[in-house]
Amino acid sequence: MAKHMAETSRSFPPPFYRWRPHPWHGLDPGHEPPVRLQAYIEITPFDLVKYEICKTTGYLRVDRPQRSSSQPPALYGFVPKTYCGDRVTSLSPNATLGDGDPLDICVISERPINRSDILIHTRVIGGLQCVDGGEADDKIIAVLENDNMHGDVEDIKDLPPVLIERLRHYFATYKMVPGQESQMSVEQTYGIDHATKVIQASLADYEEAFGH
Repeated sequence: MAKHMAETSRSFPPPFYRWRPHPWHGLDPGHEPPVRLQAYIEITPFDLVKYEICKTTGYLRVDRPQRSSSQPPALYGFVPKTYCGDRVTSLSPNATLGDGDPLDICVISERPINRSDILIHTRVIGGLQCVDGGEADDKIIAVLENDNMHGDVEDIKDLPPVLIERLRHYFATYKMVPGQESQMSVEQTYGIDHATKVIQASLADYEEAFGH
């Protein structure tokens, strides 16, 4: 009996989680924000269904099947403990408010990664200033840390232009419905300097909205 009680009261060594942490609220944003970030991946370039984190449970859920044949050109997810609020909005001149979601991130990887619901370490190189129905909806662009092909890229301008075109085209069109005007616009592509400002703003917005 004493042996059984000792086994059941054994403590868990850090960083072991007894319960699964919420990907948005329970994980760190990265090693060295705002440049080296941790990304939670919701969608891969192989997905024709849009998956999205359930904000209540933290589990991945099906949001919707994509209407078109367009596929994301990179891994797509968000940065934990970020939030698009007033500070992020102030950096997007044509937005009137933040979208109230964690900050989106696209991750470039040489090797195909075909599963989501994973964590990866990234290094930021820039971003896309997107506005969705008047809401700031920035997409941070990063490379997979230690990637053999893209690991030395320091700024988005150093990526192949066709890859940037694919990213811009995907986000400008993936919500389009035939016969209706698109609510999503890609205002500009920006480099590492502006990207770090957006990330810092999202971290501050999160702290204000949710605390530590």
